[in-house]
Amino acid sequence: MPPTVAVVGGGISGLAACYHLVRAPRPPKVVLLEASGRFGGWLQSTRTPEGAVFEHGPRGVRPAGPAGAETLHMVSELGLAGDILAVPRGHPASRNRFLYLGGALHPLPSGLRALLRAVPPFSRALLWSALRDLLTPAGTGPDESAHAFARRRFGPEVAEVAVDSLCRGVFAGDSRALSVRSCFPALFQAERQRGSVLLGLALPHGDGAGAEAALARRARAERWSQWSLRGGMESLARALVAFVSPRGAELRCHAPLTHLCRRRGRWQLTLPDATITADHVVSALPAAALARVLPAEAEPLARELRAIPAASVAVVNLQYEGAALPVTGFGHLVPSSEDPALLGIVYDSVAFPEHDGTPATPGRPSLRLTVMLGGAWFRQSFGDPALVAPELLLRRARAAVSDHLGLAGTPARAIVRVQQDCIPQYTLGHWERLERIQRFLKEQELPLSLIGASYSGVSVNDCIASAKAAVGRILGSPP
Repeated sequence: MPPTVAVVGGGISGLAACYHLVRAPRPPKVVLLEASGRFGGWLQSTRTPEGAVFEHGPRGVRPAGPAGAETLHMVSELGLAGDILAVPRGHPASRNRFLYLGGALHPLPSGLRALLRAVPPFSRALLWSALRDLLTPAGTGPDESAHAFARRRFGPEVAEVAVDSLCRGVFAGDSRALSVRSCFPALFQAERQRGSVLLGLALPHGDGAGAEAALARRARAERWSQWSLRGGMESLARALVAFVSPRGAELRCHAPLTHLCRRRGRWQLTLPDATITADHVVSALPAAALARVLPAEAEPLARELRAIPAASVAVVNLQYEGAALPVTGFGHLVPSSEDPALLGIVYDSVAFPEHDGTPATPGRPSLRLTVMLGGAWFRQSFGDPALVAPELLLRRARAAVSDHLGLAGTPARAIVRVQQDCIPQYTLGHWERLERIQRFLKEQELPLSLIGASYSGVSVNDCIASAKAAVGRILGSPP
């Protein structure tokens, strides 16, 4: 009898774990348990009868690095290569990003002009920030907030405008609370290894591309900056389900795990209507959700898991007919000093016009935007994410689109989703917490793998990479 591996959580991490498990030369028996009625987790796409696609979670994936190449290899294996929508680096959605500050949109500085001259919203030429980085000695502490790190290396303006906005755009989080070591490991390592962030990022790292799959080579040759799929990002989850189901994986929806415990050397997983036994458990649950189902003897582990917070984000998709943007680019971010409640606005139609669908009125093309609200500021801005009225969020999103972009008309379509606790927050000392978690699992000899966004990266690529690495350890060799 092959061993049984239970994967708990049917988001992209859990599905990727199943994918790598069923592809093993001697695959174990795989059971995937998902509490909700669908697979895919935060990969959520709505497709209208007119063919428009609205993303309520991740809307694009970066192809860069080993993890990006691995994701593209999976996409190719799933037969989705022909559905890829790629955005090359020369595209306006790659080149142009904006900040909304002081009641106006400002292009993020790029090129020599921004280095040598003061370009709003910055009061000084960025050359001074670059020189500061080159002359500032490396930090010696084990961790630092992203804000403190940027302030020390580049000055207060870069910290309070650029890095504050970046943390809101990537993590929906507060740069003063987030760990630079865990959130931006490349910046942390660059300083430690080269004494300068800019030098560390500019010099070669020695982690070459290796043996790339054809799709990753194409992405490099065509200089993609990001990609999506014709049917929306949720089609990646649907393709994974279609791949693993006929290969023996047992997939269960409406199967919330209520308790996890060890009985005679095996895991016992209690569901509302059944009990499953397994030799190994792969948890793709958010950290706090896993903490709730652990047995009393695993309280040291549960305590560490509960200490990993998560931010809630309201995602408001808007579609306007016959409207035009005042600028062309990926979108704009809003620093917390300007408006804590509003994280930013993504100009979806610029990057992926293929998702606009057929215009309801010929000659009046649609414009799709996504307004992101809340994050680490959700409760202070809107109250309890579980109770906030969608009408309030829609009004707030429409006001932002009107004020920032001059789009005052009534949207042809609006979708409001409150994604509760959707982005884990890697606060100061997160790396030590992960070390204590791994130490507990090792000392207790628990056949339990923790994967997903709660631990070592929140992107789609990070989640897929964590699943592959865990399966490699379970099988005793790379999958």
